[in-house]
Amino acid sequence: MATLRTLATSLLTIALFNSAFAAAESINAGDIKASDSLPFDIKPLANFDTPWALAFLPDGKALVTEKPGHMFLVDQQGNKQAISGVPEVATGGQNGLLDVALAPDFNKSKQVYFSYNAPANGGSKVTLMKATLATQSDSLALTNKKVVWQQSEAASGGQPGGRIAFSPDERYLFFTVGDRMAPDSAQNPAHPSGKIFRLTLEGGTPDTNPHADDGGVRAQTWSTGHRTPYGLAFSSNGTLWETEMGPKGGDELNLIKPEGNYGWGDVSNGDNYDGSPIPDHSTRPEYDAPAVYWTPVISPGGIALYNRSEFPGWKESLLISSLSGQGLVRVGINNDNQIGEIERWKLNKRIRDVAVAPDGAIWLLEDSNPGQLMRLTLKAQ
Repeated sequence: MATLRTLATSLLTIALFNSAFAAAESINAGDIKASDSLPFDIKPLANFDTPWALAFLPDGKALVTEKPGHMFLVDQQGNKQAISGVPEVATGGQNGLLDVALAPDFNKSKQVYFSYNAPANGGSKVTLMKATLATQSDSLALTNKKVVWQQSEAASGGQPGGRIAFSPDERYLFFTVGDRMAPDSAQNPAHPSGKIFRLTLEGGTPDTNPHADDGGVRAQTWSTGHRTPYGLAFSSNGTLWETEMGPKGGDELNLIKPEGNYGWGDVSNGDNYDGSPIPDHSTRPEYDAPAVYWTPVISPGGIALYNRSEFPGWKESLLISSLSGQGLVRVGINNDNQIGEIERWKLNKRIRDVAVAPDGAIWLLEDSNPGQLMRLTLKAQ
């Protein structure tokens, strides 16, 4: 299969990807052209100030975070209700209020998890907090707030990461932290940056972690060598997938495995912003290469598994929001974690996050101020 990467790079249309699943070698999907022909209708629902993430409640309403430090509850018609009690957030550049996710037992506990940059001497600390979403008279508030995890070292850079995902058995919490613009930190096992952590729901260290007995950062680390891990989602077979932005080239879709090392800042399929080269993954086989990479870049944000029937043929697809690519990407995967279809649609908006609603519709967040919340449904034939 050594020619697969060359073949994938040369493909200029989406259709050529649709015939068969690819093997495990990295695919460069950067040359796949985005289509202006959309298979879905787009309905704008509401506007926000630089929205970052959304998470659906069982009743179809959604929580939406704004990077400057606000959270809202939004219904299917786009009506917004502010949620008070968000802690102080260090905002600026890429930092601010980040992801939000429902606790696995939300129906009973009404707890939510969210991530943000907490102000600290020397910059900020990426922080994971949980709280109760409480109704107070006619208002909503975050109460009983508790820090679940926090970077032990403050950083002045961006690239915070901050994505949250729960294991399919709902026993563990996976949390991403970017390199904070300090590439060397990603390969330092004692540094709390450039990692994906596996935690208990209370922020402790599971005794089944690879290095649980080591203590500190290493005990909680599931994988390392990450630059800007801005998307995290499980597929139906329990595989964990992650998206991250590369530097000048080399955006990645990674299959995450315990003790995996994905190479940053020693390797990348992109170059430094000043044009100086970085060794490719192929030169260092001891590092885990991405399943798919994009050169030129798409700047991937959030990622969601589509496992519904409302969009025919999309089951077991990963939907990836695209900022610089200004659209939506679909990657088909099979039960053996092989890559099938890769499609892109041009929306002319920087898309920060994507989520699948309980009714099978797809909701997108635009990274702008104002940034639209949009609902996608299958276009009538």
